[in-house]
Amino acid sequence: MPSHLRLGVNIDHVATIRNARGGAFPDPARAAELAQSAGADGITIHLREDRRHIRDDDLVRIKSATDLPINLEMAVTDEMLVIGERFKPHAACFVPEKREERTTEGGLNVAGLHNQVAPAVARMRESGSRVSLFIEPDPVQIAVAEVLQAPVVELHTGKYAELWLAGDEIGLEAELEKLRIAAQEAAKRGIEPHAGHGLTYDNVGPVAAIPELAELNIGHFLVGEAVFVGLEASIAKMRQLMDEART
Repeated sequence: MPSHLRLGVNIDHVATIRNARGGAFPDPARAAELAQSAGADGITIHLREDRRHIRDDDLVRIKSATDLPINLEMAVTDEMLVIGERFKPHAACFVPEKREERTTEGGLNVAGLHNQVAPAVARMRESGSRVSLFIEPDPVQIAVAEVLQAPVVELHTGKYAELWLAGDEIGLEAELEKLRIAAQEAAKRGIEPHAGHGLTYDNVGPVAAIPELAELNIGHFLVGEAVFVGLEASIAKMRQLMDEART
């Protein structure tokens, strides 16, 4: 089991702020540089169909700004597969995407979409990327991920985060147990489990303590906290909390 829990920093919402006014600032490539100096282990970006945050021209600039591995979140579409094959990120994470949603609302149903997802996984594997599937903490989805030969799954922690905010202690513990079981199931099948969505300073500890998890991907909260304390400080504190959860 991994002793060091990696932190992937999602810098999408630096680009969201930039795009709110147009122009070049704040620059997500600079955010990637700062994330590396603050102790991040990777950079996550989501190139959406509507380009609401990261844009095509950001991809190469971000890749050039950091030595960290890039995790490209992408929809299962021909457009994104062509971009992914050309960009060749370290990791390609397939996520569900709906134009009307504010953010990703749940995991990708790889069981129901097997025939669509299977060739996409094969294409990105052949191009040299490490494929990840963003899924609900469900053993059925994990079993299908194994069939699809995806080396990584990222467990959706959005419901966990919502229950935390609602103060639903019973529901929270039940969802946390689902995450624990899913991480164990993935590891048992030889799949590396990651997790992410909605994690904050206050709720990250119990998730970070799940021993099978190898990586957490966190973005919106860190960028929001950076408004008050700076990006390096917000990342450094999250790094500290994750490390403390593993001691």
